[in-house]
Amino acid sequence: METTLSVTLIQHTPEPEKLVAAAAKLCYSKAGAQEIMEDLSDDNVERFLNRLMDMGHASPIEHASFTFAIEGVSRSLTHQLVRHRMASFSQKSQRYVSEGQFHYIIPPEIKALPDGEKIFVEGMKNAQKTYDDLAEKLIAKYTKELRESGLSEKQAAMAAEKLGIEDARFVLPNACETKIVVTMNTRELLHFFNQRCCNRAQWEIRELATQMLKECKKVAPLLFKNGGPRCVEGPCPEGSMTCGKIGEVREKYKQI
Repeated sequence: METTLSVTLIQHTPEPEKLVAAAAKLCYSKAGAQEIMEDLSDDNVERFLNRLMDMGHASPIEHASFTFAIEGVSRSLTHQLVRHRMASFSQKSQRYVSEGQFHYIIPPEIKALPDGEKIFVEGMKNAQKTYDDLAEKLIAKYTKELRESGLSEKQAAMAAEKLGIEDARFVLPNACETKIVVTMNTRELLHFFNQRCCNRAQWEIRELATQMLKECKKVAPLLFKNGGPRCVEGPCPEGSMTCGKIGEVREKYKQI
């Protein structure tokens, strides 16, 4: 069954922009952080953060973090996502959660092919059947062995299911849908957007990054005012591999 991307900002540092402004001002003030926080007006925060972000002073922005609930993405995407190591991840386990009737993501270019979607869906059905058949056989095997070892029927059933789906999952495709919770601080998010909002990024993670940026801008527009691929702030860094659409890209991220 096909599924679609869902991105929700489920938690973030309270008053992230005020916190960052206070942390940055602390470096140049005799006052304590609490006193600075109490004295900061919205206008002061805006003026200070605009200057801070334009100057590129990045260490204070690490104090604000953002947590996302992400669903409707493929295992192919999360293999890329977890390469961003300055982050925290909690992903649905295929060892402990059965993939009976798994959902999947169909690449747009496959959908655009004549009969592409039909062929793809047939492949997913075949993978599902193979997974179900192997899981059933493995679970039966482990249940028998565990019962013979002295476990109760309930204990054997629970342990056998986990052992069975642990090996059956090897036939599941990269298209298989997964769910993941991701936490990043502002500095890592801006780096993530630099890399993954770029037109040269893989299409699925590019869409994810764009949706995450939209959520960030709703609660911290000043911190993320320059968010997006690197060409939003300066020249394209891709050299001869540039997409050649810098004007179009800048306009797109100006509208977010």
